Amino acid sequence: MEEAKVLSTLKEYFGYDKFRPLQQKIINSVFEGRDNLVIMPTGGGKSICYQLPAILLPQVTLVISPLIALMKDQVDGLTANGVPAAYLNSSQAVADQEAIFQKIEKNELKLLYVAPESLQVIDRFLSDGLVSLIAIDEAHCISNWGHDFRPAYTQLGYLKNRFPSTPMIALTATADKATRTDILKQLNIPKAEKHIASFDRKNLSLEVRPGIKRFEQIANFVGQRKNESGIIYCLSRKTTEELAAKLKAKSFKAEAYHAGLSHDERIRIQDDFINDHSHIICATIAFGMGIDKSNIRWVIHYNMPKNMEGYYQEIGRAGRDGLPSDTLLFHSYADVVQLQKFASNAANEEVQLAKLDRMKQYSEALSCRRKILLNYFGELKQEDCGNCDICKNPPKFFNGTTIAQKALSCIYRLKGAEPITTVIDVLRGSHNEAVLSRNYQNLKTYAVGSDISWHNWQQYIIQLINLGYVEIAFHKKNHLQLTPLAKNVLFEGEKVQLANVPDRKAIQEQAEKKAARTNSSLFEKLRQLRLKIAREEDIPAYLIFNDATLKEMEKERPMSDEEFMQVNGVGRQKMQDYGYRFIKEIIAFSKEKREKKGAKKGKTYKVTGELYKEGLSVEEISVKRKLAPTTIFSHLVKLYDDGEDIDLSKFVPDSDLQAVKNAKAELNEPGSLKTYYLHFEEAIDYQTIKLALKILEKKEA
Repeated sequence: MEEAKVLSTLKEYFGYDKFRPLQQKIINSVFEGRDNLVIMPTGGGKSICYQLPAILLPQVTLVISPLIALMKDQVDGLTANGVPAAYLNSSQAVADQEAIFQKIEKNELKLLYVAPESLQVIDRFLSDGLVSLIAIDEAHCISNWGHDFRPAYTQLGYLKNRFPSTPMIALTATADKATRTDILKQLNIPKAEKHIASFDRKNLSLEVRPGIKRFEQIANFVGQRKNESGIIYCLSRKTTEELAAKLKAKSFKAEAYHAGLSHDERIRIQDDFINDHSHIICATIAFGMGIDKSNIRWVIHYNMPKNMEGYYQEIGRAGRDGLPSDTLLFHSYADVVQLQKFASNAANEEVQLAKLDRMKQYSEALSCRRKILLNYFGELKQEDCGNCDICKNPPKFFNGTTIAQKALSCIYRLKGAEPITTVIDVLRGSHNEAVLSRNYQNLKTYAVGSDISWHNWQQYIIQLINLGYVEIAFHKKNHLQLTPLAKNVLFEGEKVQLANVPDRKAIQEQAEKKAARTNSSLFEKLRQLRLKIAREEDIPAYLIFNDATLKEMEKERPMSDEEFMQVNGVGRQKMQDYGYRFIKEIIAFSKEKREKKGAKKGKTYKVTGELYKEGLSVEEISVKRKLAPTTIFSHLVKLYDDGEDIDLSKFVPDSDLQAVKNAKAELNEPGSLKTYYLHFEEAIDYQTIKLALKILEKKEA
């Protein structure tokens, strides 16, 4: 296939001028008739690897996909781009299915999405010559080694036998070496070319926090991102419902999603989220695989995931458009114990426990989290990422022996019979019921740590747990108890190095300022327009343009059809459908900004005039307004031109005024201020010359 044709198709239907890494190589391999295995992170552009060839190949491309919602989303997106596509599932009427088959026979369809359970339905209608390409999406589902094994996928091995001359492309976002090998074996494509993209999603920030007072932290987190979409993953159905109810009570648009809901209810919740009617989904891991929503800006894990693959796939649902997005993981030992119980009943218990242990190590790390994550998938990185909580606030260690002794002594005097919250309350000298009802105010350790904040005590005690001095007795209501190592600190002089706790208030204030700036931007105006059009057409907003495309519009400010077509993500069909309205919004915003700037400028010189009339000197006005003296003089000149009572002569000595007057008469064509400046051999400064000329101009008038 000619490269020019492939690139023009990329721009025409998908709106991009160039490919992402590996995409073109994979597409060329498909056109050459080879089988391919593609390991590419969520949001890395896997879909284009088979969707673009499908447009140019002579017959239909068959796409095996695990979920109806995922199929519907993909088909809606293709249709919006002008690509003929359809999906087939068991819930459709026979007449609807027949209409699809007729389109295939007439060669009017480019892509057909099918669930693995529906393969038997199409087998009777498709022959080898009618299928140009077979794509297996979420291919890790076929492997027992994968983290999301699905029995229905095991039948896919027959496809290569059924269509031996048809190239096959298997795609997944997460697969370690064992899973990759198994996918090729199960699909009968042992000689497939392997394309493994970088797992590094640089746009995702990674953060881990202790799992204490989670709701308060979540409410604060989402409060700074009110108009942004996000997912909160929970271990249990009950937690999803309780969390969603609490968020609703605080006026957040939140919904709970889990497998216990009816089919219709799950579809409604998914559609509301996709169409931005709700912003937050509190879900079990059943949610998200079928969501191709590109503008999810954050993902929170309320509970710790059971392995790194699941964690990576779930955080990968944020920022699929490549824009900065946040991920937050809450870590607690109670979650670890719960997940250990789940793993103990599994057939591959040993593997699951080992994977859980790696997840735990990631959560407790004091080194770059992205390096740990990438190393897990075999992508070895030497440098730190700069976009995780550890890199942004690298721990600085100090001699925390005294703090450790206070905490350990308090736990000892409480006889290991209280959880972390009560331990901290005693250390800080709280007067609440938990303390006073048990007479803990009489303990020697009561209020010995009143100078340290609640949050910081929480962080220090968690560090002591990680260092092995303290353990949590989960079977005794999460009571903190000393380990044998604690006596080394309490009685034998062992020193303890603790990490400084980052200033969360400063970080929060910074985030709030950033959110305030974002809400008044052109991006927000374009986002509102996109939402309005989405409501009118009853399609998800991100299918019109994704956030990355809106960001580029904000930066480039296209004001003509030609300029608009240059924006990444704008194809011919979308230019025709939406270009006029977006260009109109950009022009209106630019005009409004110019007017505001003019109004602001007008207001600022009048403030200077008021201060001048109060008798303040130029230097005093300059200090008060935090503006340069030259700016203050320019304000006074403007007021002077407007006829205000400004005496410029007091800023120009009589001798300098006469010198400028003489120079003006001598110089036939005085020209610029620089002409005067050079004429006086730099003896009179620019500001004085400028003011003198203004005075003379008015006298002559």
